[in-house]
Amino acid sequence: MSENSLLDVQIVPATAGDYDGVMSISGGIYNGADYLPCRYHEWLRDPQRRMFVAKSEGKVVGFDSYLLVDGGVTAVVQGLRVAPWMRGRGIAGVIQQFCFDALHYEHPEVSKVRLTRGEDPPAAMMSKYRLMHSKAIISVVIPNDQLEATIKLLKQRVESEDGTCPVHSMSPEEVLSWFENSTSDELFPKGILVQDWLPLSTHRSNLQLLQQRGVLWCYSNTSKPHTHKSLHASQKPTSLSLPHNSTPTSPFIPGGFLSLSTPPISVPLGDGMHRYDIDLFGTDPVAAKSHILHQVTEALRVLPTGGSVICFLSAEETLRAELTRFCQGIAPFFVVREQLVLEMDI
Repeated sequence: MSENSLLDVQIVPATAGDYDGVMSISGGIYNGADYLPCRYHEWLRDPQRRMFVAKSEGKVVGFDSYLLVDGGVTAVVQGLRVAPWMRGRGIAGVIQQFCFDALHYEHPEVSKVRLTRGEDPPAAMMSKYRLMHSKAIISVVIPNDQLEATIKLLKQRVESEDGTCPVHSMSPEEVLSWFENSTSDELFPKGILVQDWLPLSTHRSNLQLLQQRGVLWCYSNTSKPHTHKSLHASQKPTSLSLPHNSTPTSPFIPGGFLSLSTPPISVPLGDGMHRYDIDLFGTDPVAAKSHILHQVTEALRVLPTGGSVICFLSAEETLRAELTRFCQGIAPFFVVREQLVLEMDI
């Protein structure tokens, strides 16, 4: 697209009235497992987020947003998309630059921009950003009529392992104390925690953000698995509050395993189809399998009647082969193989 033709493109703050226009350019994104239809209006209400649309001849042709994190010193860029008929013409670069200009004007204290991408990002992007970390992505789809059989299969595979790794559901006080008192480098390389493709630091301010997302936190002390009790089937996920003084009620120790998830969200792939992301932190394969079983079981408890689920697993690359075998027999759902966390100073 020429510079003159780009003059016809206007970039303005997104509104509720732009929803249909943004959805009209989003068909097929993530092979139908797009999170934005479910989260668009939620994002609009977030005071820490700004959303923008690019319009040409009155029609939406692009979308992007940023979210302030890490106590306001970092912005995460999310949701970039361009209308299929406008791709390759420079719209993505224009709307991203508009985002950065707005960010610099409104929040000059922001010093870093962070984002997540799938494999093989453009060379131009890699010349600007540094790679913070990468993780393997394994994704499967579980139709409603196979939910019970899938849980049974995964349970059999977990029980066939040598040794056990009970999964502990963390209370709000335990989450806070764990972040304040533990050494997290083993679980979060370079201090980055990615939850549902949102890359955060372990800064305390981000815990409130995760509370709002309804995150279920689960932990295993992999070196002393017998010290924990498994989560009872009737126990519900807890929300995170931030008391000033708290102490953990369970003996979390270095070298453990952590998993995070948010409730399944509806996606446009088909009626009753939901997306569920499980982020795994640690390198112990026995613990990883136990956490997947636990998290999937909990997700199905809140899945609407008749619902099916696409499950995205994010794990260290060293676990890819083991977890791929663990998921054998469950239909794969390919979108990307890798999750990259990129960061740029501004």
